[in-house]
Amino acid sequence: MGRGKRPRQQLVGSLSKKQKKHLKEFGEQHPFYDKVSGREETTEICELSENSDHSSAESDGESEAEQVSMYHKLLATFKTVPDADSEEDDENESEEGDESDEEETGSEESQEGEDGDHTAGEEDENDVQDQEEAKDTAKQMLGQEQPDGADTSSDPKHGASEEFTDVKHESEFSLETNFVDEESGDCNADERESSSSVMVSEDPFKQHMNKELDEKEIENISARSKSTIQLKWPTLGQLVFSSLQQPRTFKPDKEADLKQLHLHKTLESTWPKVNSQFLSTLTKQNKHPFTLLQKELFCIMNQYKDLFYPERTALGNGEEVRHAYCLHAVNHVLKANAQVLSNNAKRRDQKATVDNDDFRDQGLTRPKVLIVVPFRESALRVVQIFISLLESGSKKQIDVSNKKRFKGEFGFDPDERPPNLKRPEDYEAVFAGNIDDHFRIGVAILQKSMRLYAPFYSSDVIIASPLGLRTIIGAEGEKKRDFDFLSSIEILIIDQADVYLMQNWEHTLHLMNHLNLLPLESHGVDFSRVRMQNLNNWSKYYRQTLLFSALQDPQINSIFNKNCFNYRGQVAVRNVPSIGSISRVVVQLPHVFRRLEAESSISVIDARFQFFIDKVLPEYRDAIMSHTLIYIPSYFDYVRLRNYFKKEELNFTHICEYTKKSGISRARHFFLKGEKQFLVFTERFHFYKR
Repeated sequence: MGRGKRPRQQLVGSLSKKQKKHLKEFGEQHPFYDKVSGREETTEICELSENSDHSSAESDGESEAEQVSMYHKLLATFKTVPDADSEEDDENESEEGDESDEEETGSEESQEGEDGDHTAGEEDENDVQDQEEAKDTAKQMLGQEQPDGADTSSDPKHGASEEFTDVKHESEFSLETNFVDEESGDCNADERESSSSVMVSEDPFKQHMNKELDEKEIENISARSKSTIQLKWPTLGQLVFSSLQQPRTFKPDKEADLKQLHLHKTLESTWPKVNSQFLSTLTKQNKHPFTLLQKELFCIMNQYKDLFYPERTALGNGEEVRHAYCLHAVNHVLKANAQVLSNNAKRRDQKATVDNDDFRDQGLTRPKVLIVVPFRESALRVVQIFISLLESGSKKQIDVSNKKRFKGEFGFDPDERPPNLKRPEDYEAVFAGNIDDHFRIGVAILQKSMRLYAPFYSSDVIIASPLGLRTIIGAEGEKKRDFDFLSSIEILIIDQADVYLMQNWEHTLHLMNHLNLLPLESHGVDFSRVRMQNLNNWSKYYRQTLLFSALQDPQINSIFNKNCFNYRGQVAVRNVPSIGSISRVVVQLPHVFRRLEAESSISVIDARFQFFIDKVLPEYRDAIMSHTLIYIPSYFDYVRLRNYFKKEELNFTHICEYTKKSGISRARHFFLKGEKQFLVFTERFHFYKR
């Protein structure tokens, strides 16, 4: 080897600086020198051409390795986040720049070998080492610089990148790379259903998701050309059912057989045990797995109709309702995932030439169910029901990841509660546990495992509060915002909607405006598996909306009437209150109701304010009418009236939800002692501090 290197080094040394530069740039000498040179250089070139095959193969291998290295470095550059706060990333970027310069030099020297010039043998060995180091560095950068896929589940303060994708754990919970677990019964039930055309035709899930609408039907739904009928059920009472087609009268099943309801096999065994706490002794003896209320609610849910139930109370039937919609959500997710896993196995067994239109079983993004709840305690209870429904017995325990972190962030320590705090029963029921209203969490369910804190684009269910979703959705013009994960929501559950009126109703409206929109990015979706309704941007016509509230309110009614386009129809419970609220008033005080005229709903705000200051307020300005409490539902009306009182220099004090504790104590003291004649008081403060 040493003897062969010397003549090559002499050859390179005999070349001029210009010739060396041209040789490095183009891999060969300029033709000008070939013509002029009639000396020994020609014999040297002929001698090198004998080993041209070997040298070209070697150089091809080196250049090929170099191309792979540059490709990896390019990928690493694409995946680098500019605002990453890791010092290691900065060091890797600086090393990347140095190594790229070395690779440029190495590429120039490796091209010398393509003409059979091996005079720089030692430099070639250094080039190979540099290329290997560059490849290793690129791989390290690919492993380190993956903010979208980093496992930050143990760091709750990590940025929002962990909420969307996770490359590290994607294979464990990915629907595309997993297949039917033969040992598990989770998917076998769906395989049996797919083998029987009768079962498929009767399964509400199959009927709903496989329905193909035409453009005329879409136009009719958008134009709100629906027919309406009224029904009366034993437990729910008066129902209003509206549908695109002529609505048919339907009744709840007299006997709720789990097999007739087409529940997933796992849920058939777990639901009776989970729901036993709400069943009476007689119901258990008759083997009825539902209460009367749950049976009628689930009958509507299972037919994939929209539902508005305004009689859900925290003290009464709240937990019954929660268990019913959790059963429906888990049943939908298990069936949808089982269909995907079954089709994965079919595609694997069939040839690549088979048409994939038969396997359209997904949306544009993976999240299927969105559950909106007001507090962390509500989310905790939903997840606990999920786990109970998926644990099919002592033999098959479900594997729940990040469970400890979830309990720490969503749980509540009873010692933190003031010992002498006394509140009404309804307050205790609504504000039980952790009442933080800023949260969001993704849940992935796959066969015998559940992952909490799953990235949104790897989740099946998203549980969040309106505020938690608003901070991710953002506003128009913001750089960091994302709502693509809402593009393929198939079931929307809004629980305790009356509480959102006391939080910020604008967040709920903002959420509804960003549901089922076409995503801005593909997010790695296989378009051959996407359903046609999602590709046509018709997913909102297939979305089922379940709305639960403790009362009927115009704003809640507006969401149900204007944002629900389900082609299966809408069912609203419209019971007229038999006993008015005034009958619950214990204190014997005169009740006077004033009627005012307004031209429209838009002008009613100004008309009401003007009527109050002109007609009502003068009657209470005398000193005799002290201790007058003015209760205002809207914060904007509160600010308007407060400013008017200040302008008129009236003797008043005020309390709202933003008033500090010292200000609250001072205002209550002044009003109690009679030092202030009026107390202006907001409804939201009463809701949170009563």
